[in-house]
Amino acid sequence: MIVSPRILAALVMVLWASCYPLITLGLDYAPHLTFAALRAILACSILIGVATLRRAAWPRGWSVWGWITLAGLGMTGIGYFGMFHAAEFVSPGLATVIESLQPLIAAVLAVVFLRERLGPIGWFGLCLGVGGVALIAIPRVLASGGGSTAFGLVLVIMATSGVAVGNIAIKSLSTRVDAAMAMGLQLLIGAIPISILAFATESPTTIDWSPQFIISLLGLALPGTALAYWLWQVTLQSLDVSKAAAFSFLVPIIGVSVGALFFSEPMTMNFFGGGALAAIGVYLASRPRSETLLLVSAKKET
Repeated sequence: MIVSPRILAALVMVLWASCYPLITLGLDYAPHLTFAALRAILACSILIGVATLRRAAWPRGWSVWGWITLAGLGMTGIGYFGMFHAAEFVSPGLATVIESLQPLIAAVLAVVFLRERLGPIGWFGLCLGVGGVALIAIPRVLASGGGSTAFGLVLVIMATSGVAVGNIAIKSLSTRVDAAMAMGLQLLIGAIPISILAFATESPTTIDWSPQFIISLLGLALPGTALAYWLWQVTLQSLDVSKAAAFSFLVPIIGVSVGALFFSEPMTMNFFGGGALAAIGVYLASRPRSETLLLVSAKKET
């Protein structure tokens, strides 16, 4: 059975959205960068092990290794550094708004470097998605009391840009290297600078290997990272970056829903209104170009 790439993209967002509560749980038991490094190292070990068992071909050529390195430094290195470190310096609501710009940045890069064509309705969908996420995050931004710092904003922008660049690199690798091998290697490369920083600035020996931390680490590394990255490269084999990245707008919707379901967090009118805008944005930005052209043509006729 062939699964639609849009369904795979939505599944990846569910897996990534589940990472936020797991990160929150695990940070009580381990330093930030040490936790991030362990997540990447464990996930890359699983993926490379799977690729080896499947006898996947080792990447060849400077171009392929260049894209793997760029993906590792962008998605894992810069992305994880900003994601794990910014929590101390920027409010979650503002971070959510800034992170929602990632699909727009990725789409611009995809147009420039991959010659993708999104169309006016697709761009409108991306803007609508950003607006929807901003509406969801407004109460959290206002509740933060201005507790964000310029350094925190820089970290979030770095992480967001790193993920966008990483998406371009993964798309370039999607049909050239086995998904498990490519994602395992990019995680390994990205884990190197994070591990160096962790040893230089933290005390990895202070980890509390409690059952809660082990559950958090395994949940992040296995379904939240190894499986999610593997499915993401499979998704990008048949879906444009600009369309696939739009599904990121679903992450805050899923996150708030999980919070309401398991932690009794309130679901406000902002959530329902913003969620509707974000969902429409995902639909418009990710729809097949043939459908978009038909829609534009129908509007002209009327």
